[in-house]
Amino acid sequence: MTDGIPDVLPQPPGPQPLAKLSVSALRWSSVLLVTTVWVSAALFGLYILAFYASALYEGNMDRWNQVLPRLYEQGTTTATSGIGLHFAAGGIILILGSIQLLDSVRTRYPAVHRWIGRIYVTACLVAAVGGLAFIAIKGTVGGLVMNIGFGLYGVLMFIAGIQTYRHAVAGNLDQHRIWALRLYALAIGSWLYRIEYGFWIMLTDGLGHGKSFSGPFDWLMAFFFYIPNLLVVEAYIKANSYKSSPAIRLFSSLMLLVATGFLILGTYYFTLYYWGPAILKWLSLA
Repeated sequence: MTDGIPDVLPQPPGPQPLAKLSVSALRWSSVLLVTTVWVSAALFGLYILAFYASALYEGNMDRWNQVLPRLYEQGTTTATSGIGLHFAAGGIILILGSIQLLDSVRTRYPAVHRWIGRIYVTACLVAAVGGLAFIAIKGTVGGLVMNIGFGLYGVLMFIAGIQTYRHAVAGNLDQHRIWALRLYALAIGSWLYRIEYGFWIMLTDGLGHGKSFSGPFDWLMAFFFYIPNLLVVEAYIKANSYKSSPAIRLFSSLMLLVATGFLILGTYYFTLYYWGPAILKWLSLA
């Protein structure tokens, strides 16, 4: 895959100071966001592996149901296997995905970039198929709306994974980069799902959230954890085009900075109270 952030953004014609400022602002706000996402997503990826793998190791599969009820039930081996593959692949995705955004890896170690890309895309496809299999066999705890939202998420991830690989093999690097960014935006959805739920419950005491994930907020979240990500990516792609105005670049930079602040705050609290303790416990067991 190619780098998510090019070394040099397209320069607008002429020496206008505002145009140059907008290019620089977009560049550095992108770097800051990607760095934050990389650190946070990697921590969450380790947490996913630690939480679910340690439950399997200890023979305490009921722990899987602490986040989403009915993930594990005796007598549903196929569905459990599907969601287990989904979680295992998800941990790999979050750890490896951000590495693919590093220009230094792509340019200095192209073979490493390609092999990580193959593993990454394969993991994305496995996660998509595993999640879709679980939904088809058992359905989600939230019922029809969650089934549709999560099912669409799995389909979009599968399509983005195929397109990312197809354009890489064909040598269409511009399209490959665009689809790789879309795939990454989808891949971090499960991580954002936890952060957004955590903030909502903390700030509103769970307003609109039902125990069976069938409240108004739950219906919104069935789509919200990945659709805004795709919209941000599309805005970033448009802002990087030669035709974009300084105003579009500056607005996009502001969006990225707001998102970065939100993620830094969420990462701090989740690492302190949830991810960190689970990771440390997993490492002690290992």
